[in-house]
Amino acid sequence: METEKDTYKTIVKPSQEVLYKDRGSKFFGYAFPVASEIEIKNHIDQLKKSHFNARHWCYAWQLGKSYDSFRANDDGEPSNSAGMPIYGQLQSFDITNCLVVVVRYFGGTKLGVGRLIQAYKAAAKMALEASKIVERTIDVSFLLKFDYPEMNTVMRIIKDEKLSIDSQKLEMNCEIKISVRKKEAQKIEDIFNNTYKVSIKKL
Repeated sequence: METEKDTYKTIVKPSQEVLYKDRGSKFFGYAFPVASEIEIKNHIDQLKKSHFNARHWCYAWQLGKSYDSFRANDDGEPSNSAGMPIYGQLQSFDITNCLVVVVRYFGGTKLGVGRLIQAYKAAAKMALEASKIVERTIDVSFLLKFDYPEMNTVMRIIKDEKLSIDSQKLEMNCEIKISVRKKEAQKIEDIFNNTYKVSIKKL
């Protein structure tokens, strides 16, 4: 049985600008870490301002720790000659929460669909190669509730299982918010469910 994926790859910061040329046309490639479609729109708007003389601003993005959604846009280039080759590189690098934009300045000579696909693919690949790619875990958050006398028991489990504490309120009625790697979540939930006088709730 295939185990559920509980890691994802993304980039840490915007890439350096890269440039691919073919027959006078220039293709500037950029990669950005993004978390929402609003961020994506802002980056594209910014590039349209800084490259106001360009002919096309083609892009693809992927969002979600589970690679939930994506979009590819040819921005006036022949269908599937720009956006999908860019998206193909996001898939090839296995990256999410990332936007790749390739800005084209037309050089006066038509390239044909084959060369266009190659150019957009190459510029996208160069942008991702110029980015720092990191692998992160997909975590599940839980809230633990218990009375102060159970503190030692709870803290011992947290230490033994190497769990991350996100926040804590330690009074007579204690609350601790923990993060658990997705594949460990059920095990940790079971441990606390079987711990006397401790309640656990998935957030």
